[in-house]
Amino acid sequence: MVFTIGLVVAEVFGGIIGRSVALLNDAVHNLSDVPALGISYLAMHWAARPADSEKTYGYHRAGTLAAFTNSFVLVLLSLWLGYEAIERFRSPVQVVESWMIWTSVAALAVNGGITLALVRGRGDLNLRAILIHNFGDAISNIAIIVGAIFIRMTGAHWIDPLLGLGIGILVLWSSIGVLRESSHLLLEGRPRGLHVAEVARAILTVEGVEEVHDVHLWSLGGGHNALSLHARIPDMHLDECERLLEAIRQIAAKQFQIEHTTVQLERAGLPAKSGYVMPEPAKK
Repeated sequence: MVFTIGLVVAEVFGGIIGRSVALLNDAVHNLSDVPALGISYLAMHWAARPADSEKTYGYHRAGTLAAFTNSFVLVLLSLWLGYEAIERFRSPVQVVESWMIWTSVAALAVNGGITLALVRGRGDLNLRAILIHNFGDAISNIAIIVGAIFIRMTGAHWIDPLLGLGIGILVLWSSIGVLRESSHLLLEGRPRGLHVAEVARAILTVEGVEEVHDVHLWSLGGGHNALSLHARIPDMHLDECERLLEAIRQIAAKQFQIEHTTVQLERAGLPAKSGYVMPEPAKK
């Protein structure tokens, strides 16, 4: 975070002296990294906290909430950057190419280092939001360097606002995916790769289960998935019920990597009134 703040100061200084809207836009983009990194750092520590009487599922979604917040801010920021670039098209300004080049080289070193450090954690949604953010920063730094060299060679100063507009579009495009996925999880959406029909049919292979309905799949965040369902079974001894419940949990855990399974057993033959119903139980 200290390096990021120093980078923002350097880009603001270089953007003002160099009169580069692309450099100033990139400074604002990097400035958004500061709260993003802070929120994400806190989220990762919160996610490791155990469940308590208030948060009975634990704090796994802290990282998802941080990813949603970061991505939402980036979408708004990218729209603002695009507007500023369009305004510069209307009122062109002569830039100082040397300031653009050397400031961007320093920024590239910082952003490139952060990006490489985060590559291993790209499977986590929260870390992926930061990775995308810093990767976009690195790409924009390269674009500014190339653009400044081209401006020096040709005198085409319209390249600077064009780069600013491109940075805004890049940030918008890269953030929408994380925003969509994080909002999907926050709205109790089905985890990617899991399908209600497949899970229900697998449960129906357990001896004694005659029907499955009210099947719900959701994610607690951080790859921790949960399942709840109603299963209709014939009258049986409590010991047999325990065997059946354990078999359902084993299928959910081994075949679908579901950590938390809740099952409500019901007598077979009673009409299902709501929820997802399997019309044709699998043959055993």
